[in-house]
Amino acid sequence: MGETVPQDYAEAARWLRLAANQGHAAAQSTLAYCYANGLGIPQDHAEARQWYHLAADNGDDDAQNTLGDIYALGLGVPKDFVSAYLWFSLAAAQGHKRAVRNRYELSGVMTPAQIAEARRLVRERRRTKQ
Repeated sequence: MGETVPQDYAEAARWLRLAANQGHAAAQSTLAYCYANGLGIPQDHAEARQWYHLAADNGDDDAQNTLGDIYALGLGVPKDFVSAYLWFSLAAAQGHKRAVRNRYELSGVMTPAQIAEARRLVRERRRTKQ
């Protein structure tokens, strides 16, 4: 049987920050999770959101879905269904199944104008990222 390795979240956060600062999207997303949950570093939702944004901008579909949740639920930000729909759509386009469901459920509480605006933002973002 293998030996149990103690969890050292502070050391993990240190290494994650090194990779995140080099633009590694998965490290950025994981570091955001550490900030959101106070794992190895002080809990800081604003810092978590910044790292989730960086990871999402770098194409991390989990970070995109999480940002959708943050905006849909108003977690530390005003509720913004248009932004939530945008992030769910970007994650869904990468095959993120929860994001597909989240976007569908969110569209049920959005106005047609909000959905149209969100779709416009999705198209605009895709054009600027090409």
